[in-house]
Amino acid sequence: MRIVLPPRIDPNAVASGDPAAVVTLGGETMGTMWRLLYATRDVPGAQRLGEAVQARLDDLVAQMSHWSPDSVLARFNRSTPGSWNALPPDFATVIDTALRIAGLSDGAFDPAIGHLVDLWGHGPKGPQPVPDAAAIAQARAVSGWHRLRWDAGAARLWQPGGVALDLSGIAKGYAADAVADMLAGLGFRHCLVEVGGELVGRGTRPDGDPWWVDLETPPGITLAPMCVALHQMAVAGSGTYRKGEHGLDPRTGRPPANGVIAVHVIAQTGMLADALATAVAVLFPDLSALAPLQVAARILIRRGDAVEEVLTEPLKAMLG
Repeated sequence: MRIVLPPRIDPNAVASGDPAAVVTLGGETMGTMWRLLYATRDVPGAQRLGEAVQARLDDLVAQMSHWSPDSVLARFNRSTPGSWNALPPDFATVIDTALRIAGLSDGAFDPAIGHLVDLWGHGPKGPQPVPDAAAIAQARAVSGWHRLRWDAGAARLWQPGGVALDLSGIAKGYAADAVADMLAGLGFRHCLVEVGGELVGRGTRPDGDPWWVDLETPPGITLAPMCVALHQMAVAGSGTYRKGEHGLDPRTGRPPANGVIAVHVIAQTGMLADALATAVAVLFPDLSALAPLQVAARILIRRGDAVEEVLTEPLKAMLG
C-alpha cells in the first residue's frame, strides 16, 4: 500500500477525538451520484442537511448544465452574437478558473468545445456517427476559449457568436467544493464530499484520522494500491476506463492518441483537480505547460498489452 500525504496539516482542521458520529447522505445530480460523509453530534439533523445539499446541487445544475435547455449555460450558448452576458457567482468562478487553465494548457483544457462534444455524440444529442474531417473542422471553427472575452470585474462573458460552452470537465469538481463550503458555513468542518467520482476532503474523521480515499484502478489492471489522506485537499479523475472514449483534444477536435487510460490529480480544490485531470490526459507526455501549477498526478498509459504508471514529481513528493 502506497500512502499519499497532504503537504501540510492544518491544526485548526483536526478533530479533537470527540465522540461525534459520521453520517452518510447521498442523491443524484449532474447525471451521476453525490455522496457526503460528515462528522456531527446532531444526527437528527441529517435529513434537513441532505435537502440543503440537494438544493445547492440543483442550483448548480440550473446554472451549468449543458443538458438542460433552460440553464444559464444553454442561454449563453443561444445568446446574440456580440453580446455580453452577466453570470451568477458560481458560474463566474468556474469560468474564471476554466479560462485560466485553458490559457496555461494552450487549450488542452477548453470550456468552449460544446459543438465538438455534440459532434462526437457525448452531449444532449446522443450518439452520432464518427465525424469526418470536414465536420470536425466546421465545429472547431466555431469553438475555442480564445474566441471568448471575460470581464472578471463585472462577471460577464462575451458571446462572439455560435460558441457553445461545455463545463463537464470542471463542474463536478466545483460542485464538490461548493457542498464542502456550504457545510463549513453551517458549522460542519469535517466532511468528505463526492460528486461523480470527484472528491473533496475537509478536516478529519472524529477519531483524528484523515478521510482515506483509494485511487481507483481500471478493471483488469494490477497495481500497488495508492491511498490518499484527503485532508484539506481534493482528488479528481479522468480517463477512458470510466466513460469510454469520451475524451477530446480540443486542439485537434479528435480523441487523444497518447495511450492515456486514466489520470488522477490531487489539488487544493475539486474544481482545479477536475480541470487539471482533463488537461493532463490530453497533454501527456509533455506536461511542461502545467509546470507552474506543480501538478500532482498519477497517469496510466497503455503500451500494447502492458500498462505503465507514471507519477509526477509533485505526487512522488507526497508519498509517505
